[in-house]
Amino acid sequence: MGEKEWGRRIKAYRKLKGYTQIQFAHKLGISVSIIGEVERGTRKPGWELLNQITAALGITIEELAPKEDKYIKK
Repeated sequence: MGEKEWGRRIKAYRKLKGYTQIQFAHKLGISVSIIGEVERGTRKPGWELLNQITAALGITIEELAPKEDKYIKK
């Protein structure tokens, strides 16, 4: 799934929306360590977490998905 690219994009959108990792983790109901691992690409975000992230950021999964990700139909 290209975890590093997903993580970079999640981090960029999080910062764009003005959330710190702590604020964002709290909003998602997960630990800060989980969001940190996802953003660094050391943890693969599942579809449920990706859906929570996109809802919290007010974007679609297609907007978040790296362009080269073959799992997301555009």
